[in-house]
Amino acid sequence: MSQAVMFKFRLYVAADALNSAQALGNLTALCRRHLPDRHEIEIIDVFREPKRALADGIFMTPTLVKLAPVPSRTIVGTLSQTQLVMQALGLEALAP
Repeated sequence: MSQAVMFKFRLYVAADALNSAQALGNLTALCRRHLPDRHEIEIIDVFREPKRALADGIFMTPTLVKLAPVPSRTIVGTLSQTQLVMQALGLEALAP
């Protein structure tokens, strides 16, 4: 039996800003629905780790980076349009 593919995401947020909270909520909902038990979300607060954000090329928040599986993909925004987010991340095959 093969192991399920694990999806790894990194979400860059600006502390508790409304749009950052919306992005986290939308990403969490998308993962629970389409990637149950097959996802990891790392959250980077650009106010706490500004050098890391700059080193990673992050200049706007919220920014989502899909790290795995490859290819990596990046989306900026609240992730509120689920179908477009899934397309951008290459997950459209998982949509109902």
